[in-house]
Amino acid sequence: MIKNNQSKFNLTHVLLDAAVIALSYALAYYIVIGANLGIAGAPGTLPAAVYFRALYIIIPVYLILYVIFDLYVPKRIQSRRREFANIIKANIMGLMLFTFVLFAGRNMQGIGPYLRNFSTRMIVAFFGVNIVLETLFRNTVRQTLRHIRAQGFNQKHMLLIGYSAAARGFIERNNDNPEWGYHILGLLDDDLEEGQVVDGVPVLGDLSALRGILSGNDFDEIVVTLPLDKYEYLKPVVNICEKSGVHTMFVPDYQNIIPTTPYTEDLEGLPVVHIRHVPLTSMFNATLKRAVDLVGAVVALIIFSPLMLVVTIIIKLTSPGPVIYAQERVGLHNKTFKMYKFRSMYVQPPEEELNRWTTKGDPRVTRIGRFIRKFNIDEMPQFINVLKGDMSLVGPRPERPQFVEKFKEEIPRYMIKHQVRPGLTGWAQVNGYRGDTSIQKRIEHDLYYIENWTFGLDVKILFLTLFKGFKNAY
Repeated sequence: MIKNNQSKFNLTHVLLDAAVIALSYALAYYIVIGANLGIAGAPGTLPAAVYFRALYIIIPVYLILYVIFDLYVPKRIQSRRREFANIIKANIMGLMLFTFVLFAGRNMQGIGPYLRNFSTRMIVAFFGVNIVLETLFRNTVRQTLRHIRAQGFNQKHMLLIGYSAAARGFIERNNDNPEWGYHILGLLDDDLEEGQVVDGVPVLGDLSALRGILSGNDFDEIVVTLPLDKYEYLKPVVNICEKSGVHTMFVPDYQNIIPTTPYTEDLEGLPVVHIRHVPLTSMFNATLKRAVDLVGAVVALIIFSPLMLVVTIIIKLTSPGPVIYAQERVGLHNKTFKMYKFRSMYVQPPEEELNRWTTKGDPRVTRIGRFIRKFNIDEMPQFINVLKGDMSLVGPRPERPQFVEKFKEEIPRYMIKHQVRPGLTGWAQVNGYRGDTSIQKRIEHDLYYIENWTFGLDVKILFLTLFKGFKNAY
């Protein structure tokens, strides 16, 4: 069983991390100072022994930081992107601590002269090298473990308790990801017959058999997947599992009630489940995103101003009407605002404009309008909306009020998109859901973005928009 070898693996992982830290430090030393410059007595340098004695402090401090930033949680449950972010966070904190010690202790007796002459360039080099090597090392470990697990080794043997939508979802995802290394040995359920096989998993008995099965088997994990109508058994089931000493997980069967990714907050010992996790409700995340929006919009307006001037002149010369078209849209917290676009259609009666999507080959689109829509140039005035705070560079695309009223009654969770600022581009748009396409798919992508926002995801969407443009733009 995997739990018999887990402690050995964890210890090996820590020792290898220590080796990577030491290697990164040595490489940074030789890159910045050089193999022949750290000799005793060389002007302006410290002996190499002084630099490397610092490893007695640096290695344990960094290992503690790795623990603090969740770098020793199982790789089954931590994504590659989150692990990389945690590596950066741990190294930033290490760099800050390192720098603080050097400057705070430079006037101390005994070690002061050493700290004053310690190379700050080497510290910065160590920061960069360690991030690179630690990421490469951990990705190698991750790929090796996934390969081993896919071959049937390094498995976690599991027991499911209760057959429900949660159980079916767990089994389905496990079958799709053999690299997780989860081997479901069996299932207990009162409504299924012993010996029956459901979704490829054998039924070992009913809930009353739990105590006896746990005493005679060496499971690594127990997963409680009781259906909602059996939650009165939850307490006794958990008590039996806890007494067995086997690690127990609970997968709630709420998908048909709360179709989202909640998170739990501790309220002085009382767990409070938030139905939806929105990272941009964090003041730090919101401030970071707003700062990027302001800088990005200013830079974009400067870069594209010649092109925007040319488009303005062509629109004015080729079609009567205003150059900039201001259309009412619904934004953050359901508040309406005027969204700016270069006019790409002939001027039309309001009642016609209000109730029609733009479709392929739409006769209302002008000749220059067809060109600027194809290359998304018509969206450029929205950088002004970004500066005003109506929009963000990245976010769910805003919709007209009449369509919002229609969709909120027809599409579950549609209004969730208004918990964040609408965007000039978005996850749905770079995946092809724009204009006359599936509203349901568009909302699914918008919700994914809202619940999984990171700075890196914004960068990815901007990169895809810049180099691929919107799909289905017409």
